[in-house]
Amino acid sequence: MVRAMTHPGSEITAGAFAPAKSSAWRTEVIETLWLAAPMALTQLGQIAMMTTDLALIGRLGDQSVAAAALAHTVLFATFTMGLGLVSAVTPLAAQAVGARNPRQVRAALRVGLWATVIAGVPLTLGQLFGEQMLLGLGQDPGTAKLAGLYLDGLAWSLLPSWIFIALRGFMGAVNRPEPALWIMLAAIPINLVLAYWLIHGGFGLPQLGIFGAGLATAIVAVGMCVIAAVVCVTMRPFRKYRVFGELWRFDRPLMGRLLHLGLPISGASVLEYGVFGAAALLMGKFGTTALAAHQIALQIAAIMFMVPMGISIAATVRVGHAIGRADAEGAHRAGFAAITIGFVFMAAMTLLVALTRHQIPNLFLGDSAQSAATAELTAALLIVGASFFIADGLQVVANGALRGRNDTRVPLLFAILCFWVIAFPSCYLLGFPGGLGPFGVWIGLAIGLVVYAVLLVWRFHLLSRTAVPSA
Repeated sequence: MVRAMTHPGSEITAGAFAPAKSSAWRTEVIETLWLAAPMALTQLGQIAMMTTDLALIGRLGDQSVAAAALAHTVLFATFTMGLGLVSAVTPLAAQAVGARNPRQVRAALRVGLWATVIAGVPLTLGQLFGEQMLLGLGQDPGTAKLAGLYLDGLAWSLLPSWIFIALRGFMGAVNRPEPALWIMLAAIPINLVLAYWLIHGGFGLPQLGIFGAGLATAIVAVGMCVIAAVVCVTMRPFRKYRVFGELWRFDRPLMGRLLHLGLPISGASVLEYGVFGAAALLMGKFGTTALAAHQIALQIAAIMFMVPMGISIAATVRVGHAIGRADAEGAHRAGFAAITIGFVFMAAMTLLVALTRHQIPNLFLGDSAQSAATAELTAALLIVGASFFIADGLQVVANGALRGRNDTRVPLLFAILCFWVIAFPSCYLLGFPGGLGPFGVWIGLAIGLVVYAVLLVWRFHLLSRTAVPSA
């Protein structure tokens, strides 16, 4: 049964309803921003570590940047396979918070940790064969070897990163995302110093080159995971949930719910990251310069994407809370408030990137004659990419809102259509037969993302007119 929210004053006069309704929207926007801000900053912190790694690797040469691009393709292919499982902790826990069921909050995190370990161990080991995978895909042997060295260190970050995401999702579900942000902010300088030392050597540490960058990321990921676990056990309000109590207990029904919700998220994420990985492989066919420019331009897109990703998590929590208390109007308001915030932010950032496109590449490559061609191509790709930056932000926020409603299977079908029926064929046809080269690949990505964003927003609008699902 749907329990609609009654706003103060709405029952008095018809004229009093509009201000009350306006106030409810204003309150929703403020509360979403309050929740999204630390989540977005945490996401930016995560990408900041990757960006500093790429900046350090960029000083090793274009081939090392290209190797990092290929290594990240392998990492993200495995990372996204389990990402949905740990991401499903957030809506399950948020709905339990909305329903005032603390035992279910703890159980949601517990099954997420079980799923993380079960999936994480084999996928970590699989990354250690990254060089062989890349050679099988026809990549340059020298670049594939460097990518394999990077993955030998980076692969061990997978499992602790997933656990951190699960713990962060629990923190967000109980409206306290700040500790995850503090952990991330502390990790950024530590990662920078450790990566520099391991890449170049010094202070008794060996010179490990690109392998050192990956190893530093893994060491920092383990530290973040441990500290987050300690916070959840010792700090208020987390400790009252006793999140690691009965950790040994395997909850089969709840695991089924997590898989039902999380596997489509993983599937959609694999399809999305897969099409970007396939685009990187297509870029590799145009040469090292094109691949390096593609990686740097995508890194800029990823930096911008982290803020809508934080807004998306906040949307999942806010919509999930409304679903838990059976508030259909509140769920609608929470979703569209987040979508509006995401749109405004990405529109502003797209303009900023377009105005600074010639300065951005130098942050990664330095101002040298050897990197001039890569920098010029990167600037051109950023202009082409401006057409999909806004759509990319909208799709991730709309996806978050849908996850708060337990709707993940239809978005999976949309992902199949948009990324592999529309985007990838467009990338290939425009890039090769169409003769547009690297620009054709990016135009193809833009077409798929725009269609995907439109379908997801339409889907949330459609579901908002129906009764809330059972939490």
